[in-house]
Amino acid sequence: MKAINVGVIGCGYWGPNLIRNFVDNDSARLQWICDVDERRLAKMSRRYPFAQTTTDYQKLVNDSDLDAVAVVTPVATHFTIASELLRAGKHVLLEKPLAANVEQAEQLIELAEQNSRILMVDHTFVYTGAVRKMKEIVASGELGELLYFDSVRINLGLFQRDINVLWDLAPHDLSIMDYLIARQPEGLSAIGSCHIEAGIENIAYLITKFPDDFIAHFHFNWLAPVKIRHTLIAGSSKMILYDDIEPTEKVRVYDKGVTVGDREADYQTLVSYRTGDVWAPKLDTTEALRYVVAEFIDSIRAGRPPLTDGHAGLRVVRLLEAAQKSIKCGGQYTPV
Repeated sequence: MKAINVGVIGCGYWGPNLIRNFVDNDSARLQWICDVDERRLAKMSRRYPFAQTTTDYQKLVNDSDLDAVAVVTPVATHFTIASELLRAGKHVLLEKPLAANVEQAEQLIELAEQNSRILMVDHTFVYTGAVRKMKEIVASGELGELLYFDSVRINLGLFQRDINVLWDLAPHDLSIMDYLIARQPEGLSAIGSCHIEAGIENIAYLITKFPDDFIAHFHFNWLAPVKIRHTLIAGSSKMILYDDIEPTEKVRVYDKGVTVGDREADYQTLVSYRTGDVWAPKLDTTEALRYVVAEFIDSIRAGRPPLTDGHAGLRVVRLLEAAQKSIKCGGQYTPV
């Protein structure tokens, strides 16, 4: 079967990882590498001499032999580049977040549908062994009724100049929640602070409200002395702790909870605590980007929507846009 000819636009921090995984995929053929920095291109050219290099992404747009392109550039450029590629008949894999606002995300989805092209967003964490195992546990009903989702993603830097901490870090955790919980919040409230550069929040707290009693809370921070990547999903029967920094047991399942007994009086409820086993499931340690690339290529071949398609990207952008609006309004509750 003919290999899918692919190109990558942007080879700064994340692009080289995608390039490597495209090269390692037998169903893909790396045809183009594009970046505005000549030094980066020279480095990539030495490593992958069989691929063409350019500083002009229009060459990829106009190459009729090119089937698909991964766009790993700042979010402000996503809409312009991706829309041109889609109109030119290319399948597109976009770095997170999908677009800079809801309107752009919706237009990209419409363009992909009009041109019968695949539009996929690189929500990398959805493809990790840890998150896929968590999905398996949640889907089994083992946790019981889901109660809350709590996530902390903090570290010291890296400070961005084009986006704030919310748009930088939140797509990871919002995409994880979107994948695991499979339901949409009805509204949210967010607050943030700008300590380094005016107008660019480096700390943000986000609370999302769902139609039922389920609730989700997120903490994002560029000013923390330590790096923490914790996610807690609580159910009425069991709870999951996901620690992405933990080298071996990233996911632990706790057989802990509370049992509510009969009321002794109108003002008193009997609550007993249940403590059981703690176990760490075996996880697939394959690099997540290997699965991202495989999903992109396979969805093109099969003509099916990828797991993290444009609609998944839109759901995350919708939450980001609403959260940004809430921050600007001093934490005001904002419908989604």
